[in-house]
This record gives sequence, C-alpha cells and structure tokens, in this order.
Amino acid sequence: MRYTSAAIETLIDEFAKLPGIGRKTAQRLAMHILKEPQGQAARLAGALLEVKEKVIRCSVCQNVTDRDADPCHICRSAARDRSVICIVESPSDVLAFEKTGHYKGQYHVLHGLISPLDGIGPDDIRIHELLARLGKSNEKVSVKEVVLALNPTVEGETTSLYISRLLRPYSIAVTKIARGIPVGAELEFIDEATLSRAMEGRSAL
Repeated sequence: MRYTSAAIETLIDEFAKLPGIGRKTAQRLAMHILKEPQGQAARLAGALLEVKEKVIRCSVCQNVTDRDADPCHICRSAARDRSVICIVESPSDVLAFEKTGHYKGQYHVLHGLISPLDGIGPDDIRIHELLARLGKSNEKVSVKEVVLALNPTVEGETTSLYISRLLRPYSIAVTKIARGIPVGAELEFIDEATLSRAMEGRSAL
C-alpha cells in the first residue's frame, strides 16, 4: 500500500531500514509520529542528530561515549579492576554485562568479528587498538587476564582463536566465557552443541 503523502512514504522507508523493523512496523511508527505534537517530533529529530554529532568511540576501550567524556566513565573509574579486560563484539554486549552488576573489570569493543566470507579481516575490527593497550609483548603489562566474550558463532570462534594466538607472547591469561544451558530451560529443548558445551564446562558443587 502506498500513501498519498510522499513525506509519509519517505518516513516509512527510512524506518524500514532499521534492523528488526519490517514495513508494517515502519508504517505504525510513521503513523505514531504523525499523531504526536510538533514538539515531540522535534525532540526525536534532535535526539537523532545529537547522537550522530556527539557520540564517539572511547579512545581506550572503543565503547561508545560522548565527545566531551573521553575516555568513557568505565575506563576512568578507579573502582574498576584494570587487570582484567573483557573483549566483546559490540557496545550492546557491554550493556548486557553491566546489567548483571557482576563483572567489575574493563572492556574492549571490537565492533565486528572476523568473517572472511563477508570480506571482514583482522584489520577491519579493533584488534590493533587492543594490542596498543597491552603494549609490547616483551614489556611488563598491568593486564593479567583477557576474557573472550564473543558470540558462539563461526565468526565468534574464529575471532577468539585469532586473538588468543596473538596474545600468546604476552604474560596474560586468556580465558573464555562458559557456554551452557540458560536458567529456566528444559534439557529436551536444548540443541546438541549447547548440551555438549555444558557437559564439557561442568564444575564441582
């Protein structure tokens, strides 16, 4: 269905480009914006422009931060354990860990994973910035452990393996987050790969 308004069609097309937004959802969003007061629409437009103008990548961990707050508050915090760096794929992964309130170390955001089929190599993600944080392999570094917290996909496993090999010359423990069965799940509905990892990663009570 095409609307008689070219402006509405343009808005729908732009909403539909967002991840996870189909055309029907885009239409509902456009109709919602149309019903909102002018001031609310202006605030939304202003927020979109502001996030593009003010948000940058932290010069230390590569997580997102405001231009006037670089390094980010996690990197600046004296309460964080600077001897541990958790490597994640995206800023949303940092949010996921922070919500738990359990992890108190530092982060490093790669902004992608190695994927040869998609033409993404080590130089296309933030691995060089990680090595720069660690210094030279023959130098004594304050980081004692690097935790690989990447998605359990082919790309995630490839990236984890590549980074672990890069860090071999350093006197740093390289660990990987456990893969297991989600809380509340029933065993009969768990896939074989997850069950295998859960069995391999079993621990004593």
